[in-house]
Amino acid sequence: MQNTLINNSREKRPKIFTWHIHGTYLYYLSQGNYDLYIPTKEDKSEGYYGKGTTFPFGENVHEVPVEEVKNLQFDCILFQSHKNYLKDQFEIFTAEQRELPKIYLEHDPPREVPTDTKHPVDDPNMLIVHVTHFNNLMWENNRTPTRVIDHGVVAPKATYTGELEKGIVVINNIQKRGRRLGLDVFLELKKRVPLDLVGMGAEELGLGEVKHQQLPEFISQYRFFFNPIRYTSLGLSICEAMTMGIPVVGLATTELVTVIQNGVSGYVHTDINYLADKMNELLKNPGLAKQLGAEGQKIAQDRFNISRFARDWEETFNQVISRTASQKRPVYIESEA
Repeated sequence: MQNTLINNSREKRPKIFTWHIHGTYLYYLSQGNYDLYIPTKEDKSEGYYGKGTTFPFGENVHEVPVEEVKNLQFDCILFQSHKNYLKDQFEIFTAEQRELPKIYLEHDPPREVPTDTKHPVDDPNMLIVHVTHFNNLMWENNRTPTRVIDHGVVAPKATYTGELEKGIVVINNIQKRGRRLGLDVFLELKKRVPLDLVGMGAEELGLGEVKHQQLPEFISQYRFFFNPIRYTSLGLSICEAMTMGIPVVGLATTELVTVIQNGVSGYVHTDINYLADKMNELLKNPGLAKQLGAEGQKIAQDRFNISRFARDWEETFNQVISRTASQKRPVYIESEA
């Protein structure tokens, strides 16, 4: 292996090593002008199951058998979980590779204590990228610089019709994830409002899983999208629904309060009685639902634009790679004549 793994050639795209942690996010991340390398294991354990069959990844996403990782050259390492950072890197990389530019992509707000949990990364030479400003605000980021990159989604081809007088909830494994994901809120409001649930593990409480590529067409017929989640990052399914013109109703918590404006682009509140009333109003008034959805669509087309998202990541990778290269470059001082 060469002494320098960083590729400074402008003719070649940056080579980014990461793990398959959140499939939807990884797919949208792959829309940028760089190459992504993801490791695989035969047991397909967490982070090591490759591209899979759910998403139509392009040619810039490469699977790498985990035992071959040490033989390859990369420009940057993108961590996406605590395990990636605290354990995986020491098992799959050489010491030289661990000196590469590193970014930690934090998908979630802190779990243990919302305001005082220290992030596992404490490194002034790294960068933490948060997916929402709320997450950045809540984490104790230690000495590590941070940046927020808002979500970006590919606008689905499906368009909102809203002919079904029901709301749709899209959450994976809501039964296992309980109160944090709003299981109790969903069950309570389901008594007052017709709601369908889709997602992995939703067979008992809902309709089961709908694959990502079929999801837009499926949910486009529902009158509104409901998000009962108390505490998590902004769901990509919300962004996708908004780009289709589906009105969103949800709890006024975390980042969602910066996305939905009450009575303009949807409804958010911490009072579920208020939300129940507004959902029933949308069921009775399809014109209002379309009006709110259209306003939400305008917001989503601007804020969650995939081109902006890709540019943000391209700039971030290039800046981190360039900064690390300049720090390692020898400094020559001209002597006075």
